[in-house]
Amino acid sequence: MTPPAEDPTTEPAASRPTGHPAYSQTLPRESRSAAVARRLVRTALAVRGLEPLTEDATLVITELVSNAVDHGRLPSIRVIVSRPSTNVIRLGVVDRSKTVPTLRTDPTDDQTRGRGLLLVDALTERWGTDLYRWGKQVWAELGEVAA
Repeated sequence: MTPPAEDPTTEPAASRPTGHPAYSQTLPRESRSAAVARRLVRTALAVRGLEPLTEDATLVITELVSNAVDHGRLPSIRVIVSRPSTNVIRLGVVDRSKTVPTLRTDPTDDQTRGRGLLLVDALTERWGTDLYRWGKQVWAELGEVAA
């Protein structure tokens, strides 16, 4: 019998704070993980009193998770929700791929996929990629970002 934490048919472990003021959760690198990530984001925003950001933040985390599912290498990803300042929420997705995502802006490109970063760019104050020796974190910030 497979232990519950490794059984892919069970729900991932409950979200929990990982230090003030961040939340994070390791999830399977599967499309269904986007729903769990959205719940984590909603919880973090509610706890921090940033509910007005919920609609945009859940769309952004869905896109970030989708990119990690499509391009990651290992069977898991990590979703991180932090609050770098009072009115800012930072959403991040960590995967083991070192490929940096690029914003597709070619209006003649007929592809129906690969335009999620346009949405991320439109809905956030800023976004970017932090490279690590073993992979990367793609992050996006919503709210009032000081220059």
